[in-house]
Order: sequence, then structure tokens, then C-alpha cells
Amino acid sequence: MQHQPSAGRSSQPRARASDPADRMLTVPNVLSALRLAGVPLFLWLLLGPHDDLLAVLVLALSGLTDWLDGKLARLLNQSSRLGALLDPAVDRLYTLSTLLGFGTREILPWWVVAVLLGRDLALLLALPVLRHHGYGPLPVHYVGKAATLCLLYAFPLLLLAHDVHGVVGAVAQAFAVAFTGWGGALYLWSGVLYLLQVRLTVRAARDAAGGVIGG
Repeated sequence: MQHQPSAGRSSQPRARASDPADRMLTVPNVLSALRLAGVPLFLWLLLGPHDDLLAVLVLALSGLTDWLDGKLARLLNQSSRLGALLDPAVDRLYTLSTLLGFGTREILPWWVVAVLLGRDLALLLALPVLRHHGYGPLPVHYVGKAATLCLLYAFPLLLLAHDVHGVVGAVAQAFAVAFTGWGGALYLWSGVLYLLQVRLTVRAARDAAGGVIGG
């Protein structure tokens, strides 16, 4: 004789509730996607027709939407895993493309470009080490976020100072140098902190593996 399922329990497996963090189509993610689409446009304006004022506008809008998507993610409760990956990836793309473009146009000396890109290369080389020990990319440090913010302010000011003369150009140059100095220093320091974090993570993984083997 078969027992009938009780009224309080469903005979069908309960559908798994969707995790809000798995959402893809959110306002912050749309803003990040628009920022991503602006990267090739910015490079074309910078290296093609040399339309620096429009390139400044693209950079300024990128910085604004970068701030806005984080704010909206908190206000609308729309933080997502995709956004956590997409937002810093777009920031790095803007940083990389701007540094290479500025080096090509001689807006920044190549040694500055090489130092800042060397930091990113060192972090990139650390990823296989983390993956070997079963870890993905480590979370972005707040110092790195502050560095990126400073550089995103510095880049349009550098371009404006390069294109505009007189009082406006002089003021833009002064602020550009300040933001570049602070942003560059924080960018390098955040790289050091990240590599130290990688070292501690790898050491902890090795100690844990040694404990399991020893046990």
C-alpha cells in the first residue's frame, strides 16, 4: 500500500530559489557594458582623427558611469557576480588602452607607461600561481580602487592639458600631474599589496596541504 504525500509537503522537488547575485541584466551591468563599448571609440578618437575633446568626453563619461554603477548597485540592491568581474575588467581595459594611447601620442613618457603596465603584468603572472592552488583572482583591494579612481580623473585632465592652452590648460595640467602622481603611487602600492596577499594565500594553501598529508 502506497502512502499518499502529506498535505504539508509537496511530492515534487522544490525549485531552487534564484540567487539575486546571478542576475545579468541589471542597471549597473548595462552601464558597465556601455563603458566597455566606449573603449574602442576612445582609442579611435585618440589615435585616428586626434579629436581630443571628444576623447576627453568619452573618458569623463566613463569615470562618471564607473562611479554611478557602484552607487546604483548598492541603492537598487543589484550587486551581481557578473558586475564584480565586469567592472574592474573594464577599468583595466580603460587604463591599458589609455596608457598605450598616451604613450603613442607622447602625452605620457614611455617609462611611466612601462612602470604602470609592468604592475599589471606582475599581477597577471600571479593568476596561474593562484589557480594552481585552487584559487581564482583575489578581490580588488580598496587601495587599487582609489588608484583607479585617481587615474580615471588624471587621464581626461592630461588630454585636456595637452589640447588646450592658456589658463584652462595650465589648471588642467596642475591637477593632471597631481592625480597622476597620486594615482600612479597608489597603483604601484596596490600591486605590492596584491602580491603580498598572493604570497600569504599560497603559503596558507601549502601549510593546509602539508597538514593533511602529515595527518
